[in-house]
Amino acid sequence: MTLIISVDDPRAEDVRALLAAHLAFAHEVTPEGHVHALEMDGLLEPTVTFFSVRRDGELVGIGALKQLDDGHGELKSMHVRQDLRRVGVGRALVEHLLVEARARGYTRVSLETGAGPAFEAGQALYSACGFTVCPPFAQYWENPHSVCMTIELGIP
Repeated sequence: MTLIISVDDPRAEDVRALLAAHLAFAHEVTPEGHVHALEMDGLLEPTVTFFSVRRDGELVGIGALKQLDDGHGELKSMHVRQDLRRVGVGRALVEHLLVEARARGYTRVSLETGAGPAFEAGQALYSACGFTVCPPFAQYWENPHSVCMTIELGIP
């Protein structure tokens, strides 16, 4: 399976559809007030770089890297099409975003994901990529609906 991961426009038609699925999932399994997935406006902020994953030109996944400060980035809006989960798309995207983070000089990358069964596969993926559970960072707070994770990239 050859995947092409590149910077993309979140306003593209196929991207909007997958982003809508991502947001619908988040709102379906997360209590109101605890969904931290970025809407379109958030994905267009200058501190956010949006990426797509395509296989044979077809969109199969999305993700973003947000700059928190000069040395700290955050993974955002990670989503893989339901029918292509557990075949390496998500891992390839996380690894690509970590390479990008290192190239930017980040020494740490963090993320927030949901808690509970709906998010266990994602948490397992992040753990397999080297992320560990950490205290809340940036705008997040301690609560039973969020899990924060981080990975130290070392000095560039």
